[in-house]
Amino acid sequence: MQDLRITLVQTALHWEKAAENRKHFDELLLGLKPGSTDLVVLPEMFSTGFSMQPYVLAETMEGPTVIWMLQKAVELRAVITGSIIINDKGHYYNRLIWMRPDGTHATYDKRHLFSLAGEEKYYTAGKDRLIVELNGWRICPLVCYDLRFPVWSRNRKEYNLLLYVANWPERRSYAWKQLLIARAIENQSYVAAVNRIGNDGNQVSHSGDSAIIDPLGEVTFTQAHEPFIQTFTLSHAHLTEVRDKFRFLDDGDEFEVHGR
Repeated sequence: MQDLRITLVQTALHWEKAAENRKHFDELLLGLKPGSTDLVVLPEMFSTGFSMQPYVLAETMEGPTVIWMLQKAVELRAVITGSIIINDKGHYYNRLIWMRPDGTHATYDKRHLFSLAGEEKYYTAGKDRLIVELNGWRICPLVCYDLRFPVWSRNRKEYNLLLYVANWPERRSYAWKQLLIARAIENQSYVAAVNRIGNDGNQVSHSGDSAIIDPLGEVTFTQAHEPFIQTFTLSHAHLTEVRDKFRFLDDGDEFEVHGR
């Protein structure tokens, strides 16, 4: 298992304009050299913003944004991930897509739908957690509101990196920052989180606060409000040292998670 290079992309989004957002991310990723990173992380609903109009905006898995993700993965020789609005057999999903440069992909449908915004009225909740592997790292990607539910992300020696993509409002940024630290500590895992910035079409402000947090809960990087695209290296040696010295995962409870 080697070190992992991960690129976070914090930016504002064009409200409900997928083509403009794809063009925007094209421009942002121009400075990223092919082969310079292993994983590129975009925000939740990066092609539209956090919209409750899936019947207007949803694409299929053969649609232009999924095709764009494949093109970017091939160009950058890296996995690219983020969530978009998908219509799958008549059901709408807030679906994270894990697109590999070899053309294969995995998906995770957001399990915890944000009832404060009525997300559950428009989207179908996912049932299964996703664990993917990249360069020897096992990674658990989740979406925004999932952060508030620690049982869903509980690490039973299944992953090394917990990943969040989000449209998390600035008014609750304190919770965002504290919960990310808690998830890192309780799961003895790196946490990487990408949140958008700027106002959305409902005039909800987002401060970003995208972050990298180590397995001890130390915030090694975070930035609010300003856009950035930056690559970080996660240390396999540091992760191993923490888990060997503090064997807390050995003492965790066994349990099963059942759907509502």
